[in-house]
Amino acid sequence: MKSFNKLIALFCIMVAAVFATVNFVLLRENSRQINLRNIEISRVVRGISESGKVPDISGCETITGVFEQSAENGFFDSHSEYVIREINGILYRIEYEDMYDDSVTVLAVNLVIGVLAVSVLIVLLYIRHSIIKPFGEITELPYELAKGKLTVPLKESKSRYFGKLLWGLDMLRETLERSKRSELELQREKKTMLMSLSHDIKTPLSAIKLYSKALSNGIYTDTDKQRETAESINAKADEIEQLVSEIMKSNTEDIIHFEVKKEEFYLSDVINGIGAYYRDKLSGTDLLIGEYTDCMITGDRDRLAEVLQNIIENAIKYGDGRRISLSFSDEEDCRLVTVVNTGCTLSESELPHIFDSFWRGSNAGTQNGSGLGLYICRSLMNAMGGDIFAEIRDGEMCVTAVCRKQR
Repeated sequence: MKSFNKLIALFCIMVAAVFATVNFVLLRENSRQINLRNIEISRVVRGISESGKVPDISGCETITGVFEQSAENGFFDSHSEYVIREINGILYRIEYEDMYDDSVTVLAVNLVIGVLAVSVLIVLLYIRHSIIKPFGEITELPYELAKGKLTVPLKESKSRYFGKLLWGLDMLRETLERSKRSELELQREKKTMLMSLSHDIKTPLSAIKLYSKALSNGIYTDTDKQRETAESINAKADEIEQLVSEIMKSNTEDIIHFEVKKEEFYLSDVINGIGAYYRDKLSGTDLLIGEYTDCMITGDRDRLAEVLQNIIENAIKYGDGRRISLSFSDEEDCRLVTVVNTGCTLSESELPHIFDSFWRGSNAGTQNGSGLGLYICRSLMNAMGGDIFAEIRDGEMCVTAVCRKQR
């Protein structure tokens, strides 16, 4: 804001300098014309006084005519600019032409410069009030969100330039706030469950320890009693194993909370956006989008775009970079979108696991990743009432998103 204020001040100074320079030049030109006219009038007067007749004025720049008073009528009624001089007792009307009309020219030039200056100043003030000032007010918002200040709603703005941006930032704040609450709630539930399961494990574990101690001390000498004790130990071990399985299950399921909107949209809205984005991003890789008939899809447009982007990103990372293609087909009331990339190095035996959470194939190598990309894709497609599956055909990786069409 301060820099823009300095720019406005600099503009005002420049306008003042232009005004001063232009008026100085105009006034100097006016002064030159007046001096030239006075000089030529003096020459005419001197010529008449010396020769008694009107001299040749063809070389004069300002003098247009010299007339001797011969009658009273009409002598002073000329429509031209003139001066009256008495020479040798006779009145002469010396007419001249203002080659430079100072008043009109100065007024016109100043008016034009003034209008332009005021127009530009109005534009600058409008930019300051409608763009620079609102933008300055929201520059701190991303930092506040990054610091975790998510509870205070953002102020609405009617600005045509930043109203949508503020709305988007407020949606981002709400999403981050919900994610934070969900994460805290999930952590609380997991902690509560772990504490409960840990407490439940203590009981059979204590029983196992007591049975083991009794056996080791030879308390049970009867064979049947020893067999019964061993069976009790085995039962308690099975109970502990079941509790441990529940712990492992809770840590692998519902890792991420997904929110999916139920809406209807055209498939072309998603495909066109994907094509425009990756045609600019990919270099040296052929991106082929097959022909398809547009249709209405039921689900979440943004989430479907996220799924296709995740699949294509995997194709970029794990393919050979020669070709990535999108093909389309129909099956009952579903539209199938298949992403195919060349250079698949994943083995058939690993294919059933690619949608598991935190699983990474042997072809991952040094590529960065968390093993959640396709897991998220499957969760999103299931939440939208669709599905996703993968297969390997002729050394090409084929991942298909099954989208539910509008009924």
